Amino acid sequence: MITHDQSTMPGYFYRFITSNESPGIVIVPQYLSISEGVDDLILIWSASDIDDWKNQIVYLPL
Repeated sequence: MITHDQSTMPGYFYRFITSNESPGIVIVPQYLSISEGVDDLILIWSASDIDDWKNQIVYLPL
């Protein structure tokens, strides 16, 4: 999941993963340009495996 919601999503996510598994979430701040966000997402996609991000929160920029 990719979201701009830095205020509520982390709390909801941590509660969710106490009883579920998730492929993780990526939090992209509103101030980050689209090109920077896309570049970071491509880097994550190309340099890692889905299991690396299981139940993790990733904050951009990297």
